[in-house]
Amino acid sequence: MHYGAHIYIFTDRWADDQLHLLDTMHGLGLDLVELSVGDDVHFTPSKTRQRAEALGLTLTVGPGGAWPLHCDLSADDPAERVAGLAWHQRQVDLAAELGAVAYAGALYGHPGVVKRRRPPIDEYAWTAAGLHALAEYAAARHVRIVLEPMSHFRTHLVNTARQLMALIDLADHPNLWALFDTYHLITEERDYAAAIRTLAPRLWCVHTCENDRGAPGGGLVPWASLFDSLCEVGFDGPLVMEAYNSSIGVEPGDFAYSRGMFHNVCPDGADFVRTGLEFLRGQVASRWPI
Repeated sequence: MHYGAHIYIFTDRWADDQLHLLDTMHGLGLDLVELSVGDDVHFTPSKTRQRAEALGLTLTVGPGGAWPLHCDLSADDPAERVAGLAWHQRQVDLAAELGAVAYAGALYGHPGVVKRRRPPIDEYAWTAAGLHALAEYAAARHVRIVLEPMSHFRTHLVNTARQLMALIDLADHPNLWALFDTYHLITEERDYAAAIRTLAPRLWCVHTCENDRGAPGGGLVPWASLFDSLCEVGFDGPLVMEAYNSSIGVEPGDFAYSRGMFHNVCPDGADFVRTGLEFLRGQVASRWPI
């Protein structure tokens, strides 16, 4: 099993002067680091790649930085869908330059855009067409496209495992994969085991977050059911912790507040990772054969 963490547990924006955090995360026992990219994130990809490779860390990226609203594969306007594909292709190029193995997130739409209406009959069809094109582009660059269902507070498009598999089936490309986020799906899935079985043919990664975005363990997430089902389907992909450091910003906590996290659940990134790793490794050790 591989264990990872999102860079937002430590910093609000990746940059060349943050390279030391890769050493910190490696020292904590992590195998994978997830970076957020976007139009406001500027760094030298070769420097990050070289440091990660020297440490033996796997990189993934997601669009957590500035992402123009008009760049949306699911938009009603065809011009915005074209712009969306071009924008995502640039992020795939960056992922390839970094040596990242995956570009992951709610790439089918724009997180934070929730259209409170009956969906157009062709919405999934045109979204699937864009995802097929993106997956084809990424495959040529050896980057996986990994799609994440999010809660209905963040998107109207894909909230459940069943919806994600329907979209993946419609897009019909072998380079489309699935990510299960325990935080987002606590409001969407009543049966985590059934959801994991639904995603199993394409499941590549699990974001392991508590229901309040805190370190995994001790909250409402049905961890026993989750790990029993992951073991059942033979999952061996990354388990990645994700939160927002609640001690950083112009004033302590500003970063977490700006991301819509109002609880002080990650005041110290290293403590968060140590606590989470202890819990996750315990769950794995009790189920997977040595």
